[in-house]
Amino acid sequence: MPDNEIITKLQSARQKVFEQLSQVIVGQTEVIDELLISVFSQGHCLIEGVPGLAKTLMVSTLARSLDLRFSRIQFTPDLMPADITGIDIIEENRETGSRAYRFLEGPLFANMILADEINRTPPKTQSALLEAMQEHRVTVGRNRHSLPEPFFVLATQNPIEQEGTYPLPEAQQDRFMFKVFVKYPSFEEEFDVVRKTTSLETSDIQPVLKAEEITELQQIVRQVPTSDFIIRYALALVRQTRVDQQKGIPDIVQKYVMWGAGPRAVQYLVLGGKARALLQGRSHVIGEDIQALAKPVLRHRLVMSFLAESEGFSPDMLIEKLLEETPTKEDELFRDPRFQSLFVA
Repeated sequence: MPDNEIITKLQSARQKVFEQLSQVIVGQTEVIDELLISVFSQGHCLIEGVPGLAKTLMVSTLARSLDLRFSRIQFTPDLMPADITGIDIIEENRETGSRAYRFLEGPLFANMILADEINRTPPKTQSALLEAMQEHRVTVGRNRHSLPEPFFVLATQNPIEQEGTYPLPEAQQDRFMFKVFVKYPSFEEEFDVVRKTTSLETSDIQPVLKAEEITELQQIVRQVPTSDFIIRYALALVRQTRVDQQKGIPDIVQKYVMWGAGPRAVQYLVLGGKARALLQGRSHVIGEDIQALAKPVLRHRLVMSFLAESEGFSPDMLIEKLLEETPTKEDELFRDPRFQSLFVA
């Protein structure tokens, strides 16, 4: 169980990263927090927002502040798997004249990968990235090559351009721990952005965490205790989204959802809750941690019906309804007949 010294260490790490990012990024506190939670939880993140909201700058600055080997891949329709994984080349020994294969590493061989506009590349290349995300290795020919640790993929996509894009299949979206929305800044934030970017003001980003320290913090996160009630609460939220469950499913889910979230959603809710608890200065997970992460964990794992799309009923709206209708007290949750049927189904 993490002690106060370890909690203070993680909070200090968060504060140091924020101080570095604040030199470049104005606002976006919630987005940065979710990125850090995914990093400390060994998860990948899908970042969605319209052009010009500093998504790419945010990720590259985060990598610099974490002292990680950073690689940016600009995804395009003509990008092939070998362009990101690397290739075997024939190398000749000038002394002996003999030839041998040598593996030339691609841009995936870094700690933090920015997959810029991931939905612009075809499925074949997306599949190569999927293997790297899941297995932390790539396959080239008959050989498998391990990727450096820690390894994160922070992918961006543009929600308003559909021409020339290849939407991510549900199986690949499920590999992302979070789907984070980057929204427009407030007036004051945008004022500061304009003032900073149109002057001679420069930033000096200093690395505050090394790869070894991040790996250590990731292990600490997994040591955070979680009560059975918190796990059941996370299960209650996720299992309500499964329309094929038949028992205990709210009418609104039956009406608007075609396919619900799988077990990976529960795992990421609990694991993310552990990281958030430490960042909030607590040594245990509470219901508030699960509630705060419900939207970024679930929104990309729900396949909404045509009726939901036609009525403008978004996954976030559904998640809000589920949060309202799910009891937050242990005795109330266990006594509710609807949730009793969910737990035994």
